[in-house]
Amino acid sequence: MSQTYQPKKRKRARAHGFLKRARTPGGQKTVARRRHKGRARVTV
Repeated sequence: MSQTYQPKKRKRARAHGFLKRARTPGGQKTVARRRHKGRARVTV
C-alpha cells in the first residue's frame, strides 16, 4: 500500500498559513487565542 499523505510546504501554508487565517474573522480569533495561550508557533 502506498503512502497517502504527500506533504507540500506551499500547499500547507496556503491552506493553514497566517495570511489565510488573518483573512477571516474566525481565523483572526484563532490566531488571537493561540497568541494569548503563548504558543511558540501561531500558525504553520
